[in-house]
Amino acid sequence: MRIAKEDEVKLIGLWPSPFVARAMIALNLKRVEYEYLPDDLFNKSELLLKSNPVYKLVPVLIHGDKPVCESRIIVEYIDQVWASSGPSILPADPYDRAIARFWAVYVDDKLAPPSLVLAWSKDEKSIAEAKEKLLAAVLQLEEAFVKCSKGKSFFGGDTINLVDITLGSFLSWLKVFESITGINFLDKTKTPRLVEWAECFRSVDAAKEVLPEAEKLVEFRKFAQAAGRVTVAEAATE
Repeated sequence: MRIAKEDEVKLIGLWPSPFVARAMIALNLKRVEYEYLPDDLFNKSELLLKSNPVYKLVPVLIHGDKPVCESRIIVEYIDQVWASSGPSILPADPYDRAIARFWAVYVDDKLAPPSLVLAWSKDEKSIAEAKEKLLAAVLQLEEAFVKCSKGKSFFGGDTINLVDITLGSFLSWLKVFESITGINFLDKTKTPRLVEWAECFRSVDAAKEVLPEAEKLVEFRKFAQAAGRVTVAEAATE
């Protein structure tokens, strides 16, 4: 059956981006058919610039002719528009929903910035500071997981929710950072519950189809840095 134009779904993205992965995981989870439109970090398309004229960043979800920007907003939009399809991404209870949003914002405030530095910076002082900040954020998220999961597999309990998607999108890059720094950011001694959570998250069909292999990210990083074409600011997606 042909999908009406106003119902067509497109996603402008870049495969190494954890922020794009979030939108893809949410679409998969809600069983939404969509067209993936890969963009170029170094030569941004007219469609991207038109669809996100303020930040000019991926991901951008286009539903019909309406663009939706910023990864967490996109995930919530998908959850609301396709509420009757697949499991809910946001909790129904207002308090639980507020807590999920709080920790999703925490991931982007405390984990994303040092991740960008580790991925793209060549400044040793900045890298050393980023390692400490990332370790501190992960330890805090270990405590949060224990409270939020209530002994179950995910932040959302039996199924993945907004926090799982927000944090889980970084799992492949965390593997890259381990190879760069020699530090296990997810450690069986210090973060045992997050180690278990990571394995469970990677096994979810909606996620394992999306998360890139760490080896491919390492090669992408080497290529981009060798070309001298990426700064921390330029690499930022939302």
